[in-house]
Order: sequence, then structure tokens, then C-alpha cells
Amino acid sequence: MIFGGAGVVAIATTAWFAWHATSTRAPAANRAVSLPGSTPSKATPNPSALYSASLPDLSGNPVALSQLKGRPLVANFWATWCAPCVEEMPHLDALSKSLPNIQFVGIGIDTAANISKFVAKVPVSYPLYVAGHSGIALVRELGNAAGGLPFTVLLDAEGHIFDTILGQVSPEDLQRRIARLVAKSKT
Repeated sequence: MIFGGAGVVAIATTAWFAWHATSTRAPAANRAVSLPGSTPSKATPNPSALYSASLPDLSGNPVALSQLKGRPLVANFWATWCAPCVEEMPHLDALSKSLPNIQFVGIGIDTAANISKFVAKVPVSYPLYVAGHSGIALVRELGNAAGGLPFTVLLDAEGHIFDTILGQVSPEDLQRRIARLVAKSKT
């Protein structure tokens, strides 16, 4: 019994240290990746990766994302299998309707079939594009070294990254960030 008890203590101690080591390195959800104190990305974010991409829409027609330059942009990377992504979609849709001067796009890290089934149940008024699982490389290019979802990028009209959010967005927080983006654009 003594050896068994010591074994249980050793296993529990090892599990706690493993959990603690991984949880302190994980980026906090809904925190700007680029702000001080957040987990640093391994590479400098490259917004041109987004604007040089061409992704299919839900009908399979390729769309050059370079056409998104010229207005402030909220690009949300999501997937149908990602519960926080699905939960934030109605909030993003409502914000897009209330902020007509801001472009919203959803970039699905999923299949066109899955995304089409999703929007049949949860309509989204802004454009959705299909990146498939290769879209993870794109989110990493944009500064999300972990490749986690959901991931939201705010870009100014010139195509520079203004802010990023890794994790589910809070509608109020996102609206404040967009207001700062708009204020910056006017200066």
C-alpha cells in the first residue's frame, strides 16, 4: 500500500507539473496577440499573405482577396467544428450589419460542404471563403503562431494589421477595437 500510495502521488505530481507547464505557455483567449504580455508570435505578421491569397467562395468561384484592400477589414478565421467559432458567428454578423463601413469576411478552415451546411442553419450576411485546412498556414503568417481558432484580424484600409484576437470575440470588445481602428484611420 505504501508503494501504491507513493505511485499515485508521483503520477498526480507529474500530471500537475505537465498541466502547469503547458497552460502557462498557452495564449489567453480573446487577448490581442500583438499586445505586450501576450504570447509572442515566432514571426513578424505578414498581412500581404492575406491580400495575395485567392480563395474560393461557397460556390467554388475563386476570389482574389486583394480586392479587400481600401476599407478597414475584420477577417475572422473559423471552422464549423470549432464551438467558440460557431458561437461568435451571430455576434459577428450583427456587428457587420451595424457597421456598414467596415468589411467583414469569414475564412473557413473547413470544407465548402461543411460551411454551406452551417450557413443554411445560421445565416451569415458577410462573405465567406473556403481556405480548408491549409488555412492554418495563413493564420500563422498573420501572427497566430499557435494556429488556434477562432482568430480575428483587424486591418486598416492600407492593409496593415491593426489588431488580432486569438479566441472567441466579445462583441463589446470587438466593437471597441473597431472604433479605435476607425479613429486611427481618420488621423
